[in-house]
Amino acid sequence: MAEWASRHRLIQLTLPNAVGDSINQGKYMMKKMLARAGVLLLIAGMALPAFAAKHMQPAKDQDPKPAPGKALLVIARPSSYGAAIMSSVYDAPDTGTEFIGILGGHDKIAYQAEPGKHRFMVIGENADFMDADLEAGKVYYAVVRARPGMWKARFSLLPIHAKSADKYNLESPDFKDWVKNSGWIEQDPTAQAWYAESKADIEEKKADYLKKWNVMAPNDRAELYLHAEDGTAP
Repeated sequence: MAEWASRHRLIQLTLPNAVGDSINQGKYMMKKMLARAGVLLLIAGMALPAFAAKHMQPAKDQDPKPAPGKALLVIARPSSYGAAIMSSVYDAPDTGTEFIGILGGHDKIAYQAEPGKHRFMVIGENADFMDADLEAGKVYYAVVRARPGMWKARFSLLPIHAKSADKYNLESPDFKDWVKNSGWIEQDPTAQAWYAESKADIEEKKADYLKKWNVMAPNDRAELYLHAEDGTAP
């Protein structure tokens, strides 16, 4: 009986420690696994190629120029932040929407635009817009900027201005790096089918966010305007 009681006390003393050690070891292993997963995700994001976006491919023309009677808009996504979420871009007047392409990190795309006034749109978790007035024969630039969203990345479409006093301008070292370190892409044969399938959702999001865009303060809207004089010679 005394021997049984002694063993019982030993079990009582060692069991909590064993359970505690097991829990602590489990926590340690979980932290280690999460750390490794984070490193792998970071490496994967950094290693994404310039044409990682679905329904896109490397562009055949690696030195695009404005077509006769057209203006050329170059839209770049210079950062790999939020690289798992693709940003789709459009020419988006009130009536009708033209699909331009889908940008991943370090992608850029050339769009041959009719001269005159435009509204361009980028879509991720949200939709955002940029107004523009384009002249034929000129090249214009805009960048897609990613920021945190509730469930996935949100995007803004920012014009690159000619004036050096503006935050995003043609003389900025950052802008030159963005252009140099991004790769030209274009739609692949599946792109238009994807757009047709997604069009209803795209139009719904466009209409929803245009309500906010149309009541934006004039000063804020002015910063998101690409002016005719912002264009450069090819």
